[in-house]
Amino acid sequence: MEIVMGNSIIGVMLMKLERVISVNADITDVANWFLLKEDMSHKKIQKLCYYAEAWSETLLDAPICKNNEFQAWIHGPVNLKLWNIYKDYGWSLIHLQCTKSEEDSLFSKFSDSQLEILNSVWHSYGAYSADTLEAQTHSETPWQEQRGNLQMFAPCSKVISVETMKRYYGEIADEQS
Repeated sequence: MEIVMGNSIIGVMLMKLERVISVNADITDVANWFLLKEDMSHKKIQKLCYYAEAWSETLLDAPICKNNEFQAWIHGPVNLKLWNIYKDYGWSLIHLQCTKSEEDSLFSKFSDSQLEILNSVWHSYGAYSADTLEAQTHSETPWQEQRGNLQMFAPCSKVISVETMKRYYGEIADEQS
C-alpha cells in the first residue's frame, strides 16, 4: 500500500484491501501497536492513530478500531480516550512493555488488511517528529475544515468528519494510482 505525506510518496503499494467484516480493536490497541515500534510522545501517538484511522476509512471503507473519533484540537487531531490515558505524560516519551503473549494477543485484534494499514502508516509517518506530524495535519483539509476561522490557539472540540477524511485522503490515493 502506498501512503503519501504531503506531495511525496512514502510506502509500498496502493490498493483497496479486502473488506473488514468486524472491528475488534480499540483505539488503545492501535496506540499500543505503534508503541511497540518505539517509545514516543503522546502527541506523536495521537497523530499516528489519526492517520491509521484516516487511511483505514479511505482504503478499507471501515474504521481501524472502536472509539475512533478525533477532534480538531490546537496541536492537531486528538482522540479523547487516548488523551485521558496519556495526558499525565506531558511531553515525555511513553514506553510500552509487554510479553510475547500480550503482543500476540494485540496483533490478533487486527485483520490482515488492518495490519497492512498500520504497517504502511508506520513506514510512511513513523520517522517524522510529533511536531512535523502536527504541521502536516494542520495543512490538511479534515483538520482545517473543523477549525474553520478559529484563532491559532483557540480550543476546538469539533469531531473531524469521516466523510471529509475519506474524500481528502481518497483524492490523494487517486492521484497516486
